[in-house]
Amino acid sequence: MSTTDRNDHDETTEPITDEVHHNSWSANLERPKYADDADLAVRDALVAVEHTAPGNHVNLVTHGDLGHPETFLYDALEAESDGLSVEYVERCGCGGHVSRVRVG
Repeated sequence: MSTTDRNDHDETTEPITDEVHHNSWSANLERPKYADDADLAVRDALVAVEHTAPGNHVNLVTHGDLGHPETFLYDALEAESDGLSVEYVERCGCGGHVSRVRVG
């Protein structure tokens, strides 16, 4: 999947980010539109990682309805990007999950 494919959004979908973050930050993949769309969550997670400068991390906060991110997200991250480390942080009180992705 190319960066262009991941950044192509229909008129109703706003991108998760459009700037490169030169610090550690969090990407909110917990909004209702992600609740039943793991593919959208993966696509936007990949965009978030691509927009994180090396030496920083992005916290990916995924919707609880998707289940543990290890089941749908981690393999996709590792397949698409070299030099990443993915770590499960915690389950949020609201039911979502936080994963930290360090960009090498």
